[in-house]
Amino acid sequence: MKISTILDHIDSGHIALPEFQRGYVWNRDQVRGLFDSLWRRHPVGGLLVWVTESKTAKHRGDGTLATGVVKLLLDGQQRMTTLYGVVRGAPPKFFDGNALAFTGLMFHLETQTFAFYQQLKMDGDPLWIDVSLLMKGGIAGLGGLLKKFTQMPALLEKIGDYSARLSSLLGIVDIPLHLEEVTGTDKTLDVVVDIFNQVNSGGTKLSKGDLALAKICADWPEARGVMKKALRKWSVGGYHFNLDWLLRCVNTALTGEAKFSFLHNQSAEEVKEGLKEAIKRIDTCLNLIGGRLGLDHDRVLFGRFAIPVMVRYLAKNPASPDAKERDKLLFWFVQAGMWGRFSGSTESFIDQDLAALEGSDGGLEKLLEQLRLWHGALRTEPGHFAGWSLGARFYPVLYLLTRMGEARDWGTGIPLKSCLLGEMNKLEVHHIFPKAQLYKQKFKRPEVNALGNFCFLTKDTNIQISDRPPEDYFTEIEAKHPGALASQWIPSDPALSCFTATPAGSRV
Repeated sequence: MKISTILDHIDSGHIALPEFQRGYVWNRDQVRGLFDSLWRRHPVGGLLVWVTESKTAKHRGDGTLATGVVKLLLDGQQRMTTLYGVVRGAPPKFFDGNALAFTGLMFHLETQTFAFYQQLKMDGDPLWIDVSLLMKGGIAGLGGLLKKFTQMPALLEKIGDYSARLSSLLGIVDIPLHLEEVTGTDKTLDVVVDIFNQVNSGGTKLSKGDLALAKICADWPEARGVMKKALRKWSVGGYHFNLDWLLRCVNTALTGEAKFSFLHNQSAEEVKEGLKEAIKRIDTCLNLIGGRLGLDHDRVLFGRFAIPVMVRYLAKNPASPDAKERDKLLFWFVQAGMWGRFSGSTESFIDQDLAALEGSDGGLEKLLEQLRLWHGALRTEPGHFAGWSLGARFYPVLYLLTRMGEARDWGTGIPLKSCLLGEMNKLEVHHIFPKAQLYKQKFKRPEVNALGNFCFLTKDTNIQISDRPPEDYFTEIEAKHPGALASQWIPSDPALSCFTATPAGSRV
């Protein structure tokens, strides 16, 4: 079946996406790769579809299915979504993902290469062609381009070649793709999901969570939508998670296990209750982490895979934890994040920690003891901050200390938090000893960007200080807001906080 016909069938509702399919996950490299293969007329693989009655078909998106028999895509979603998005210039109705992955695809008529729009590189060069505009314009659009080219003397010599290449580019939609069909009354939803999982289990196509979610959606088609609603809620609060992570929390709350395979034998009703329980406990965890530790947004939420363990603990102990239990749980969370407990074999470590919560002797003490045996002493020392920079595990610790110690902004004197109102009050990382000044003194990059040389300030204050050395602005800050420097651990001894003395790291 021609690509153009498949796209028409998607528009008419004769081809759709089953509810249990995941969203669009391709990146721009994969989009370029697909179109490069099609341009060269290389094989790009066929499609696998499930032929079923439209009245019983559970499909993704708000599009209307055609009456009678429909074909639901089991394999080929990423390719067809990409083709639809580029050829039609807009995603299909079943789309769920980032449309920027296929927006702005360009083709250069001379080099015959695909790339995504870059203003500086492409503006002024008429040989860069917007693929979506060409596809939507069809033969008429091609004619318009060629007419424009005839008015450019520099292009006249090769206008025949360019015309042939434009025609070949348009001809991509005429390429046939083989459709293999799964048919028969014996092909129930469960059977089809098993086929889908088998087809998509190779390579890196689907995660284990994707496969588990496909199975869940077979019995509970609305599951993905309910989970995405919860993810959007946390995203608004500054915490960005994915479906795999949420499903992991559902798994631990419901089964006490980390491996997704333990979800396969759970009924739809059990999964619903498990999701409800997990969302409730995640809310509690994030409120504790944000309120008690000050880790109130995604960038400083280290050790996010400790949360499925916390969810299990709270699910097993449904009464609100008292102050001692709460702080013990949060102490474990911080320690697990600092020492990278889940940076290796995530599933194995989650399972070990879940096991520590089980049995008559299980609980927080056993969980902490397990962490001690794994890492050693759980004591943080100044030396642990040496050599670390932004993005490292101790960056959230610096933020935690800033928030919990009520560190104050040097421009306004008010306590710092991530949700200060106003564009200019957003928190930024400030180099206490400016980078430019340190590089002049021949300091190396790791020293310049050491955590000891960072503090948090509002955007407005950061701009005002600019690249002034601390001996210029410290006195000014202390006069306006006494104690503001000390709130961010700046030594009161000028010999320790002077640019001519010990620079990066002197305050740690």
